[in-house]
Amino acid sequence: MSEKSALPDGRDPLGRDTIPKFLAYNAVHRRDLPAMREKDLGIWQSWTWGEVAGRVRDMAGGLAALGFRRGDKLAIVGDNRPELYWAVGAAQALGGIPVPIYQDSVAEEMQFVIDHAEVRFALAENQEQVDKLLSIRDRLPRLEIILYSDPRGMRHYDQPFLKALDTVMEQGAAHNAAHPDFFDAELAAGSGSDISIICYTSGTTGRPKGVMLSHDNVVRSANLAIAFDNITARDEILAYLPLAWVGDNFISYAEATIAGFCVNCPESADTVLQDLREIGPTYFFAPPRIFENLLTTVMIRMEDASGFKRRMFHFFIGVAKRAGRNILEGKPVALTDRLLYALGDLLVYGPLKNVLGMTRLRLAYTAGEAIGPDIFDFFRALGINLKQLYGQTESTVYLCLQTDADVRSDTVGPPGPGIELRIDGDSGEVLYRSPGVFVGYFKDEAATAETKTPDGWVHTGDAGVFTDAGHLRIIDRAKDVGRLTGGALFAPKYVENKLKFFPSIKEAVVFGHERDHATAFINIDLGAVGSWAERNGIAYTSYSDLAGRPEVYDQIRTCIEQVNRDLASDSSMAACQVKRFLILHKELDADDGELTRTRKVRRRTIAERYGTLIEALYSGQDAIAVEAKITFEDGRTGTFRANLKIAAAETYTPMRKAG
Repeated sequence: MSEKSALPDGRDPLGRDTIPKFLAYNAVHRRDLPAMREKDLGIWQSWTWGEVAGRVRDMAGGLAALGFRRGDKLAIVGDNRPELYWAVGAAQALGGIPVPIYQDSVAEEMQFVIDHAEVRFALAENQEQVDKLLSIRDRLPRLEIILYSDPRGMRHYDQPFLKALDTVMEQGAAHNAAHPDFFDAELAAGSGSDISIICYTSGTTGRPKGVMLSHDNVVRSANLAIAFDNITARDEILAYLPLAWVGDNFISYAEATIAGFCVNCPESADTVLQDLREIGPTYFFAPPRIFENLLTTVMIRMEDASGFKRRMFHFFIGVAKRAGRNILEGKPVALTDRLLYALGDLLVYGPLKNVLGMTRLRLAYTAGEAIGPDIFDFFRALGINLKQLYGQTESTVYLCLQTDADVRSDTVGPPGPGIELRIDGDSGEVLYRSPGVFVGYFKDEAATAETKTPDGWVHTGDAGVFTDAGHLRIIDRAKDVGRLTGGALFAPKYVENKLKFFPSIKEAVVFGHERDHATAFINIDLGAVGSWAERNGIAYTSYSDLAGRPEVYDQIRTCIEQVNRDLASDSSMAACQVKRFLILHKELDADDGELTRTRKVRRRTIAERYGTLIEALYSGQDAIAVEAKITFEDGRTGTFRANLKIAAAETYTPMRKAG
């Protein structure tokens, strides 16, 4: 972290209470150290901390010359690009507030955030994002200036409110030359109580809410997390997660600036895995779906390998599952297993980590939602220090952090540094107090009062329990935890995560509250199942065609029955075994409102849109007719009609624990 350790409450001993003040420090004390890299046209471009500080100063001067003032909002939309991170710092240095927006948001979603946040200035990465802004500008009376960073395709855009970022930065350099004390005075005027950023929630249950985080929230939380994991200027990360997600702002911007480590931006979303291999980061943060996708990729490649390689892979993975975690955590391991593991590292684990870009990895976190225990254990068995982090936007990312010496797949660890946690005795909901507690929801005092108690406790909305070891175990969203008609606990997310461990299952939605038993919708993974179909000579024309094949149903049934066997061994979850299921004719999609932009299931939308399918799962039918409108890539529309098969899965008698 910074050269002087943070105080026990996360405050900085040098009095740096805003992120731009840390950047100014880096410009002097880490001037020649690498701060950022970006891959462009196959070549990595680099900037030092001194160069980054200069870019931020020029950008701030340019914004000021355009009329940007303290308290103004700057919407930022695009992929992970250095200039977009610089814009965050420039806005903050002037006392403004960045408002990042998910780059895959449709125009109407962008309109809501920009209008609600009262944005005057917007920075778009490229022509695609500019076009979305232009399509809604007439409904955004407060939006005055649109900046763009990539000029490709913008030659004939001559609207006076459109400004090229390079030109604005040139104007900023001139502005700063004419007013040499301006930037430093604005920087000094900032304080820890100022709003650092407004991050909009994913809107799982309704309209997104604007979470206001102060610089104190971010600086103190980041200082404590940096000390907890011994993060230093020697670390490196790959910044590929959406800028609008609070976790990216916390790690790729705040932690990076405070600790002084290098942030690497991939060339595109399609090259992330290749860029990950080239960079070989030491620090990696990813939601569970990323690890699920990585595991799916590995399993597909293994299925395409020769018989000898498949047998060798599965043998050494067995060794890893038996001994890998204990070796990673420094626990006793039999000599034979230790030797086999060393051989496996040479033949399997080492090459596999190299392919995944994880050879240098010393610290990895997953968060956003619960990860399947089997997926979690797989990566730790390879010797990857993958840990779980539990938190939320309103807590400035984290509440619980797992220590290196005590990592468990079924808990999210003990409370992190500076965190107070308690469980509500009536509802089982997790509540917390911490230095990261958000200031409030922008323009929503009622929601703020509903979430924050007068004495500073915050409702998470999650149901959880503490283990005897003091670790928190999250059961599910408090509102999603229910009961079967027999009175047994029903926790759908727990079952869904176990189902998604299988490479062939991309998404699962489980039902059962106030029902006799659990049922499920399944989305197959087209890549994994399609590869399997090709190897087995099964022809198909589309996702829906493949999803309806009896061979695919048999494969999914096998996966569900494996999960049911696992659930049967857990007395608290045994009643959640899935008795009937269907494979949906389409993938659940954020553009259709079925998933959030962070790929969380919108259960209310699913229940409303597919109510007849849910009822069919409980009616005893073996098929149901569906009809849906579809839009092709060229804009044409059509109607899809099919009979969806409903299949049964075997359930198992709960096992009684000895003693």
